[in-house]
Amino acid sequence: MFDSSSSVPSLTVDRSKWKESFYRRSMELPDELLIGAIDSHVHAGPVLNSNPGHQDPIQVAQEAAAAGMRSIVYYDVFGWASGMAWVVNRHVPGIHTYGGYLMNSCHGGMNPRSVRTALHMEEGCRFISFGSHCTRYSAERESTLVDGKLVPFKDAFPKFAEKELPVATSIPTDGTVTEELDEILTMVAEHPQVYLNTGHVSVQEAFRLLDLAEQYGIKKVLIAHPVRGRMTVEQQKEAAARGAFLEACLVDWLYPDVPRTHYYVEKEYMDMGAELGRHTNTVAWMKTIKEVGIDRFVLGTDYGIRAASTPVQGMRTMVATMLDYQFAPEDIYHMIASNPAKLIGLDD
Repeated sequence: MFDSSSSVPSLTVDRSKWKESFYRRSMELPDELLIGAIDSHVHAGPVLNSNPGHQDPIQVAQEAAAAGMRSIVYYDVFGWASGMAWVVNRHVPGIHTYGGYLMNSCHGGMNPRSVRTALHMEEGCRFISFGSHCTRYSAERESTLVDGKLVPFKDAFPKFAEKELPVATSIPTDGTVTEELDEILTMVAEHPQVYLNTGHVSVQEAFRLLDLAEQYGIKKVLIAHPVRGRMTVEQQKEAAARGAFLEACLVDWLYPDVPRTHYYVEKEYMDMGAELGRHTNTVAWMKTIKEVGIDRFVLGTDYGIRAASTPVQGMRTMVATMLDYQFAPEDIYHMIASNPAKLIGLDD
């Protein structure tokens, strides 16, 4: 419902209309569902010049506030997203944003000093991630084209294997815990408002992190893109039964799948293979979410690049798509508002 005197949605919505038949949905329903929603995965820069963003963090927050959204969680692959969130919160009324910290190789990978700094920067970050495209698992799979065939960077470029793989983040799955990992997990456990984000690790590593979270007393774990589309339905059910949140993002089924420099600045390290089949189709994701159940899913966009729509418009697209797949409005709201609020700790 909109106030005709303003472009900003009112904060009250007649939710009784959500009970209407699937075949009698209003055009405004996606907008109504955004009121109070949280996009838990937004990239707003700064970014690489070779992979331009769509909006800066302030613009994202302004559009989200105008839509009546409750919060945005920023991911910054190359910097300190919680610091950017602090700047945004000082200048954009009507919304409160948060950021996290990714243990990427440009920060020294699994670096306890960087994690400690992130946890104490301004109001502190809300998640610690084991990294994005430069985890060992991801870095071994991003690929280039050689004679028309996809070849992983590590095989095509000896320098990549020599310089990048040794500093890529990985989780020991043999039962051992490194000194650095022990220190990081201890710090996260000391900050109950912070959740552990698996990042782009392997399925085996993600389950090892669930074991370690239980061991260290970490209450909140998010399985990223479960994980990058390789976790089976049964594995997702197991993770959910163990208390983990599962992430599902619009980027997982609707994304401009073109060559881009995700993380590495070198031109030759432009990913040509979408990580050898990371993406799955919309039907598969919708079936998975319904089968696993909505109680542990957290929805976001993972949008931010110029080739995609703005994150807020991405949220509308995601909501409209899920309505098309006959998810109940209350269930969609549960995954874009209630569950993310629990994950971030807004209702503690």
